[in-house]
Amino acid sequence: MKYNFNEIEAKWQKHWAENQTFKASNNSDKPKYYVLDMFPYPSGAGLHVGHPLGYIASDIYARYKRHKGYNVLHPMGYDSFGLPAEQYAIQTGQHPALTTETNIKRYRQQLDKIGFSFDWSREVRTSTPEYYKWTQWIFIQLFNSWYNKDSDKAENISTLIDKFEAEGNKAVNAVADDAVEFFTASEWKDFSSEEKQEILLQYRLTYLAETEVNWCPALGTVLANDEIVNGVSERGGHPVVRKKMKQWSMRISSYADRMLQGLNKLDWPEPLKEIQRNWIGKSVGAQVQFKVQNSTSKIDVFTTRPDTIFGVSFMTLAPEHELVNKITTPEQKEAVESYVEATAKRSERERMADVKTISGAFTGAYAEHPFTKEPVPIWIGDYVLAGYGTGAVMSVPCGDQRDYDFAKHFGIDIPNIFKGVDISEEAFADKEKTILANSDFLNGLSYKEGTTKAIEALEKIGQGKGKTNYRLRDAVFSRQRYWGEPFPVYYVNGLPQMIADEHLPIELPEVEKYLPTETGEPPLGNATQWAWDTETSTVVSNTLIDNKKVFPLELNTMPGWAGSSWYFNRYMDGGNTEEFASQDALNYWQDVDLYIGGSEHATGHLLYARFWQKFLFDQGLLPVDEFAKKLINQGMILGTSAFVYRLQDKNTFVSKNLVGDQNVLPLHADVSFVNASGELDIEAFKNWREEFKDAEFILEEGKYIVGNEVEKMSKSKYNVVSPDEICEDYGADTLRMYEMFLGPLEQAKPWNTAGITGVHNFLKKLWKLYVDDNGIKVTDSEPSKESLKTLHKTIKKVEEDIENFSFNTSVSTFMICVNELTAQKCTSKEILEPLAVLLSPYAPHIAEELWSMLGNSESISTAAFPVFDEKHLVESSKTYPISFNGKMRFTLDLPADMSKEDIEKVVMEHAKTKAQLEGRTPKKIIIVPGKIVNIVG
Repeated sequence: MKYNFNEIEAKWQKHWAENQTFKASNNSDKPKYYVLDMFPYPSGAGLHVGHPLGYIASDIYARYKRHKGYNVLHPMGYDSFGLPAEQYAIQTGQHPALTTETNIKRYRQQLDKIGFSFDWSREVRTSTPEYYKWTQWIFIQLFNSWYNKDSDKAENISTLIDKFEAEGNKAVNAVADDAVEFFTASEWKDFSSEEKQEILLQYRLTYLAETEVNWCPALGTVLANDEIVNGVSERGGHPVVRKKMKQWSMRISSYADRMLQGLNKLDWPEPLKEIQRNWIGKSVGAQVQFKVQNSTSKIDVFTTRPDTIFGVSFMTLAPEHELVNKITTPEQKEAVESYVEATAKRSERERMADVKTISGAFTGAYAEHPFTKEPVPIWIGDYVLAGYGTGAVMSVPCGDQRDYDFAKHFGIDIPNIFKGVDISEEAFADKEKTILANSDFLNGLSYKEGTTKAIEALEKIGQGKGKTNYRLRDAVFSRQRYWGEPFPVYYVNGLPQMIADEHLPIELPEVEKYLPTETGEPPLGNATQWAWDTETSTVVSNTLIDNKKVFPLELNTMPGWAGSSWYFNRYMDGGNTEEFASQDALNYWQDVDLYIGGSEHATGHLLYARFWQKFLFDQGLLPVDEFAKKLINQGMILGTSAFVYRLQDKNTFVSKNLVGDQNVLPLHADVSFVNASGELDIEAFKNWREEFKDAEFILEEGKYIVGNEVEKMSKSKYNVVSPDEICEDYGADTLRMYEMFLGPLEQAKPWNTAGITGVHNFLKKLWKLYVDDNGIKVTDSEPSKESLKTLHKTIKKVEEDIENFSFNTSVSTFMICVNELTAQKCTSKEILEPLAVLLSPYAPHIAEELWSMLGNSESISTAAFPVFDEKHLVESSKTYPISFNGKMRFTLDLPADMSKEDIEKVVMEHAKTKAQLEGRTPKKIIIVPGKIVNIVG
């Protein structure tokens, strides 16, 4: 019987689907284990061979844990809201829901072909109303909460209102806006309803505020920092500018310290944890207030070096700082406005990374030094960011290199406040070696002593206090897009009101166009049915808005990370229509035991998800405050790109080895046009694009040879390889094992199909171990000691490898095992049946088929993992070289535990020994147990 992998794989994929073989139960006596992949965005391009790498690894582990007796939850779904579907809708007019559905079907077909053991009964799609109903519900919980610093957790807003009614807000220790004004209990009672709402917005965990955002005019939307690369949008490469907009924001900064501390208990990659630590960026220092001369304005700055306050020779504000327009003098107005406009075209990341460019503008205004009362010039500079700290710095050029460079560039004084230090060439930043000078009451003090005394003095004059600051900023939560979760919000007199839980979800309305409106409103501004009737609690026509009972709904939608911040909890109880997940299900599954996904999500998804998890934990809705115990970042599978070389300003292409020093432009060519020898199919290339139709080619020996480069596998580089082709030509089991065989899971590795035949041949050899021309050839015969040894050393190695996620070395182990059993002519069921179970996590289709052929009616996934028995690896005998005067004459197999005396007796009585000695008595007999016997004389 031939190994017909296509038939076998189709058969078992159908069987698993029809029997829901991998459906997990929320009630089981078995221990639970939750294995999760970061769910994909279903793009039109489908999966390439790089995408399944992490899925294969997680599937191996999920199947292994089932064999080990665990109740395994291994779900899959789709992160199906997002900008690509919307951009396609803008180009074609096709509704994003239709393209998303088409893409999901394509992904599902591909995933099923690879044989993953997903529990599809729990599938989630973030773009379905059944799912985003609960995303909207979580948003409402955030809106109705505030962060109590005293209890160090989020609490219901009603507890804050109780405090206001009882004692006002002066004693309230909350995370809130910086500009909160104090009021008494009696003043609170006298406030109007609208005034109270505005005050509460300053405390809520999700709130409306004027915020500096990354605005992309071409895409018509706000972008997160991680959606911008080198100052342009990641999608499309469009320019991005900084702009002030009224946005929904999330007070993620409330959880900064808890998220920092929480990293200590997570089994996540250390480099990723370090990225998060740096992103959160804890700093201890002081908040200092500088008064602006000839003005009522004040500038608050946060500094980690209050000890250097006497070294301040200028102040620098972020160009976007709210005081810039207010304090700039008429003489400086033009220069300042020009500088602000130029800065708006640079992203925050670009500004942070650019340490070489020195630029700024003088406002013409001066601040007053808190202690000396001397005037301090106020500048603006793009190295200060509005969103970090207060958006202003007290510049101490003698102690900070950026301030030093700025002062040198603009000719600003650089007073030296460090005893015995030369600052003629550069700033001095070693705080541990600091002894202060020229610093009034701080003279002679160290950094620590000076910091303490400076803070005390600032507090005494009411112009500062000690403070811990975080780099982590509140997350902008609004997007000017159509294809995203609608906010469950309507507005009365410009103030946000939440829609009652029982009326959720608020579904996306139909729109004619997916672009912003002509007046610049988000795409939902094109909807004609997008107003909230408070009397009927329904969405009605915009023409009915009357400011009495029908009100405008929010036009922005939520960002892509909204749905992905809690999806792992929804999988625990996917079909629940009454709550986001039942307490029983949440208490049973608790958290993700193993999470596999890319490290690129360190400061996006993973940070936001931890924030939402901790918030829901504070609400008593989740049993744990971290959602994933262990995280593995899989490496990338790289593609081999093909390049053709076009002569500058000509439609002529030069073969690789003929380029020399000619002026050529390398262009990506589709790898499907290139054969194994690197030769380009010229006709296919010419038919690929209209611009290449009449191209000419300069050949070498009648061939056009392309150049190669290993790069990220990407549709834009035309170097993707579809898993469908591999599955068709070699089978899914081959693909699974080959992807693991390429190298360690965490490392990047190039895709090279040259080695795939070796893995496929291994599976054919495995098949022949069980099956011959007449069918199954496995017998009930006693296994040999050699076969038992082979099996058990394989069990030991494979189990160790899986536990250590060293899947590549397991594949090698299987190959060695099959080679040895083939050489041993093993047909014993006692060996071959457990071998099928061992192999099942890696190559589940062939394993299921062989298991079934061996007479088993249950799926192999229910079989127990083979147990390693050390006795089969213990050598029962030892082969001794028997030497005479140092020359080996014959060998003798003796029991491994035989004593020295017994070894001597057996050797001396052996006929070959007697023949060698010819009746002589040896002078000495040297015996090293387990190694040698040497007879001397």
